[in-house]
Amino acid sequence: MELENVSQMRRDQLFEKLKVHGQEHLVRFWNELSETQRSALADQIERIDFPRIAHLFADRDKASEVVELVDRAGEPAAMRLGDQKNRFSPESAIGRGADALTGGRVAVLLVAGGQGTRLGFEHPKGMFPIGPVSKCSIFQIHVEKVVAAARRYGAPVPLYIMVSPATDLETRKFFAENENFGLPETDFRIFCQGTMPAIDDQTGKILLADRGQIALSPDGHGGALAALQAGGALAEMAERGIEQVFYFQVDNPLVDVCSPEFLGYHLLAGSELTSQVVAKQDPKDRVGNVVEVDGRLRVIEYSDLPDSVAERRRADGSLQIWAGSIAVHVFDLAFLLRMSGRADALPFHVAHKRVPFIDEQGRTHQPEKANAYKFERFIFDLLPAAKNALVVEVDPKTHFAPLKNAPGAASDTPESVRAQMVALHADWLRRAGAELAGGAPVEISPLFALDAEQLRGRIAPGTRISQPVYFRP
Repeated sequence: MELENVSQMRRDQLFEKLKVHGQEHLVRFWNELSETQRSALADQIERIDFPRIAHLFADRDKASEVVELVDRAGEPAAMRLGDQKNRFSPESAIGRGADALTGGRVAVLLVAGGQGTRLGFEHPKGMFPIGPVSKCSIFQIHVEKVVAAARRYGAPVPLYIMVSPATDLETRKFFAENENFGLPETDFRIFCQGTMPAIDDQTGKILLADRGQIALSPDGHGGALAALQAGGALAEMAERGIEQVFYFQVDNPLVDVCSPEFLGYHLLAGSELTSQVVAKQDPKDRVGNVVEVDGRLRVIEYSDLPDSVAERRRADGSLQIWAGSIAVHVFDLAFLLRMSGRADALPFHVAHKRVPFIDEQGRTHQPEKANAYKFERFIFDLLPAAKNALVVEVDPKTHFAPLKNAPGAASDTPESVRAQMVALHADWLRRAGAELAGGAPVEISPLFALDAEQLRGRIAPGTRISQPVYFRP
């Protein structure tokens, strides 16, 4: 049978399938495509769950259940900074977390699907050179923390990096060129999250980005659960004897990766999901709010929190809704395995966005206002299902420096992130007995020291620093 006849049969089969769901326009330009383009488009179509798309569109205007819960929102079960009433001491937590690391029971999950577009950096955000002195990439700093933890505790710490279709190839190439920054191949795996099509906000029709390309976008950081399951990574972790998974997102170079204290609180509490938070400084801080509703923890986005709730105060004047999520979690692997078997484990959230598309004549449109719905999942939506869920407060000065905006913006810029990194490392050096003069920037590679305690044994007391220094092995 001639190739063209086979191609036409494939097109007819796809058309009949699409017609059932009112999406037959997706093959409108079939005859104008090359065989490679046809194959790629067919693969995209085969991966779409059309009944789910129809359901999401039908429910797009329904009020979120969050609206019904916010009035009952209260303070979460928490380990507060410096609170003498905390259930567990930092010392006991550190000991318990160190045992888990020494036993090789901890894996790391790094979510790195984002591009650096808002930074003016047309590459995966993890490749951005954030080191204040070294100019090391965010990826290198994170991975060196994993390598250093494995060395410190004498046991492997496997790293799983979730990328998106937009960052997949370049991220893999970057790590290959840099030999995984010292992480053994046996402890390193990159996997790609799924995608969801964008749909027209008036008709529910799936948009085409080009004649042979559906308008697709990543399915959110919550897509990690499905991607880990589909790629066999959860089963692989179980075979390795992993029991806890340390999760974080790529844009925060201050994350204390594999913090034994954080792991320890999780284990001592018998928690299935523990989250790091910072104390909000303002009721309207643009962070997810970790709250307790009906005995379960959940995150309410700042945009869903009415002022009347956000501004509630305790008797001492402090905020009642105080816990701002910084997207650092520990999951029990058994919990992830259990939730991966549930189709309703993570709901899709709807976002009204501007999405470029082509029309029936193949003309490209760049909308000036929102014209489409995108769908994504959030990993924190697992919180209500977790037993003994817990939050642990950390100091934002030492744990939270998100890189989001281009130089010169009001906040979360390369300048502000580097300043926080320098301040943290300068503090470590002073505590180790060094003398810093002149305000010169300093930076410490994780392979040189993971914290102030480890640094003490590696520099001579009285060391004077008056020019930029990068401490590395």
